[in-house]
Amino acid sequence: MKKNINRLIFAGKQSIIFLLIIIISDVSILLAQVRRGGERGGHSTPTQRNNAGRSRNNLSGSIRNTNPGGRNNLSGNTRNNNSGNVHNNGNHTNANNGNRNSNNNTNVHNKTNNVNSGNTVNVNVNNNRTVVQNNTVVRRNNVAYTRPPYVYGGRSYYSYHPYYYHPYHPYAWGPVYHPWGFFVAALATTAIVVSVANANAQAQAAAAAQYHYDQGVFYASSNGGYTVVAAPVGAVVPAVPSNAQPVVVNQTTNYYYGGTFYEKSSKGYTVVAPTAGAVVENLPDGGKEVKVGDVTYMKVGDTYYQPIQQNGKNMYEVVTVNDAK
Repeated sequence: MKKNINRLIFAGKQSIIFLLIIIISDVSILLAQVRRGGERGGHSTPTQRNNAGRSRNNLSGSIRNTNPGGRNNLSGNTRNNNSGNVHNNGNHTNANNGNRNSNNNTNVHNKTNNVNSGNTVNVNVNNNRTVVQNNTVVRRNNVAYTRPPYVYGGRSYYSYHPYYYHPYHPYAWGPVYHPWGFFVAALATTAIVVSVANANAQAQAAAAAQYHYDQGVFYASSNGGYTVVAAPVGAVVPAVPSNAQPVVVNQTTNYYYGGTFYEKSSKGYTVVAPTAGAVVENLPDGGKEVKVGDVTYMKVGDTYYQPIQQNGKNMYEVVTVNDAK
């Protein structure tokens, strides 16, 4: 009996050893397969490496010029639409950048259709002046402010006259006047061409555009027609409308019409930026009331006007806006 028990124990030990050997072998095979699979996943095949190379090139050579027809829209800095944005963003000029800063000069293209060429006159531009797309720069006044500025939100708003609120009422200057953004399919035969050329780097967008002028209104080609835009500062036109308002500032007479200031020059009338303290009776369509703290200003483009009363009449004064010190 004892011998039989010893035989069973011996046989059981052999069976356990045999099973352990089988289990260890299976585990070793599985580990080897896992290692081989990891090595295959950790290295790129030639096809994968080539695909990766092509993917890297998607940001450089593959789309070096995604818009060949428009690469000269503003300047030569739009060659690399993607790689330029990543590696040299400062030198990249967005084709719409000039228009973005000018809400009133949208859809201005390089297309220069000569309409009614028999009646077209090329008008020179004073290139010593900074071209401002929507008359947003306010020229300094030689007379010092005697009133303290209104300070709010980190900015100081200067004016010569006391604040007197009256609502903004857009004004139309007659049948030939059109507000900024107005679209026409064709121009009148009295329209002339005003080209802005050789402007400085800050006005490349304006330099690339061609303007048409007709009786106090400036147009730019867009969408197969013409859109009314703000007058480019520095443009010289031969005449201003007869109902332009004389505005004397800094002992100089400006002429105001349709939201644009003109100054008499030897070649005609030069478009100038508004001068601080200039007082006008009317503001054009396209402006809006802007609440600044407890004061409501009228804003045309980026120029602020303060409502005032002068000689019992509702008027608007050009405001100087500076960062508060």
